[in-house]
Amino acid sequence: MLQVREAQYTRLCSTKNILTVNGNFPGPTIKVHRGETIFVDVYNKGNYNITLHWHGVKQPRNPWTDGPAYITQCPIQPGKKFRQKLVFSFEEGTIWWHAHNNWIRATVYGAIYIYPTKNTPLPFPKPDAEIPIIFGEWWLNDVNEVFRQSMETGAAPNISDALTINGQPGDLFPCSMPETFKLNVEQGKTYHLRVVNSAMNLILFFSVSQHNLTVVGADGMYTKPLTRDFICISPGQTMDVLLHANQEPNHYYLAARAYSTGVGVAFDNTTTTARVEYSGNYTPPSSPSLPSLPDFNDTQAAFGFITSLRSSPTRCPVPVPINITTQIVTTISVNTLPCPNGRTCLGPNGTIFAASMNNISFQIPSIDILKAYYYHINGVFKTGFPRFPPFLFNFTADSLPLTLNIPKQGTKVSVLNYGATVEIVFQGTNIVGGIDHPIHLHGFSFYVVGYGLGNFNRSRDPMNFNLVDPPYVNTVIVPINGWAAIRFVANNPGTNPFTSALDRSSRSAFGLLEDLVYPSDRRTNTTDQQPEEEHVEVVDETDLSETVSLPSRHSAKDVPSVFLKRFPSRVVTRPRMYLWISSKGFPPESSLGQGCTFGFPEKVSLPSCHSAKDVPLDFFKRFPSRVVTRPRMYLRFS
Repeated sequence: MLQVREAQYTRLCSTKNILTVNGNFPGPTIKVHRGETIFVDVYNKGNYNITLHWHGVKQPRNPWTDGPAYITQCPIQPGKKFRQKLVFSFEEGTIWWHAHNNWIRATVYGAIYIYPTKNTPLPFPKPDAEIPIIFGEWWLNDVNEVFRQSMETGAAPNISDALTINGQPGDLFPCSMPETFKLNVEQGKTYHLRVVNSAMNLILFFSVSQHNLTVVGADGMYTKPLTRDFICISPGQTMDVLLHANQEPNHYYLAARAYSTGVGVAFDNTTTTARVEYSGNYTPPSSPSLPSLPDFNDTQAAFGFITSLRSSPTRCPVPVPINITTQIVTTISVNTLPCPNGRTCLGPNGTIFAASMNNISFQIPSIDILKAYYYHINGVFKTGFPRFPPFLFNFTADSLPLTLNIPKQGTKVSVLNYGATVEIVFQGTNIVGGIDHPIHLHGFSFYVVGYGLGNFNRSRDPMNFNLVDPPYVNTVIVPINGWAAIRFVANNPGTNPFTSALDRSSRSAFGLLEDLVYPSDRRTNTTDQQPEEEHVEVVDETDLSETVSLPSRHSAKDVPSVFLKRFPSRVVTRPRMYLWISSKGFPPESSLGQGCTFGFPEKVSLPSCHSAKDVPLDFFKRFPSRVVTRPRMYLRFS
């Protein structure tokens, strides 16, 4: 049980209430093995609506509890419980979980450790111990008030007062030294650092003085080893890093500070520290030396590291897509919206900060998009997200027309065919001002096949794509006034949003977002779990022993939704599939026509009377839409 509740914490000589999970900050670590499925009961004892997102968990055919509020589910209301199902597939290494509405994730987050399947070795020598290193930010003020003021004024949110490591600012801050996080190590041993950047707004450089760090995993997938004296990690990213304790016994600082390139953009330029303390008899210095970190705006250092990451092809579940069937090019921009009459706005020139993809600024709906798609509720979202920028201009020019500042507003999605091989190029722009954009895709990992500065050239740049061993991740940094290209296979149906990991870019909680929706009647691997009821306390499932009658001849498309809602699992069929549901078995042969056949796209015969639980899985795989039923529901095709 994860209890979301307030607790008092003291940082920077000041005490305040923050929202926590089980009273812990950071929250508890979840430990699983590859391929496991677990259930997490979330009890909201706080004062705000909340959802939890399992960042990096693919949730195959289980999009209903992914977490983003009003995208895959409605938030859990105060005083309510909700059971979330977590389906782990090929993830290995370190990922994380966090709140996914407003700024609650500033204090509601924790790590997820995914071990290989039992008796499967790691792709590197087994470390002697594992240690969490979770970066975050701390505000002296209530973070919900910081968010509220930003939304009310249209200005960028106030910057944080400190960076943190495992919830602690470190030695360089007042009232902090006694609680600074300490890594106790022994000379000659190796330590597995499970690194999470849960900061709201900051890409970070971090390092350990006089030590090298070896990256062996990123975003829940093991990589080829990469050894550097510093690491660059964006909000939302996770890494598995080996620290070899191979220096003289002493005290050393692990330190992190921001990488920030936006001209005139305020950021938290403080440095957070933890101590690496060797065991043994020696006299430690009163103050260890800080590691040498790149300058805050050193783009060459940041992307020199980022572009050096390489996947380990033998560990990746799918090869790099080569034959692309769906291409999307989307701009990513910081924008402004006009200030409404009677309101004072503090964005640039009295406007409201906004953000857009292909000139569309996302509007959060009142009903979650997945539910609207599943139940055919009109008016919640529109299809037709543009697959190419609607305006062509020099995206990264120093001076751009002010007319480009104002985007359209809407809730648009891009519909992909199941099995499509997709390439997306994210093009940063200098509208209002250029910044680096970390982008996270829910429900997938993807290959980052290319990066570049300036404008993407469709004829020249693909020739330099890495199609051999690109990193396989779930979060990508689009460089300031540059581009990044990703590829993936659309094989996980649902509404899978792109979200910006920089919450200062966001308006209406999300920022940059595009939903990828897969029509459930396109292929076999449709979602095989129904949407849960609104978030209420978990109760026992409906008793299916009752007799339920329908007219003896009924097209699936005509079955009333009120009937389907009587069951804890919805029967998903295609038009021209005929069904009859009863606890008593099948009606006479004449009631449903000749034989038990399915006429689209091929004829298939089954015994004339069959329980759904006994229909072999291979039978369902022959159709473009899987028929999802529960035991004791009987069906016939004709």
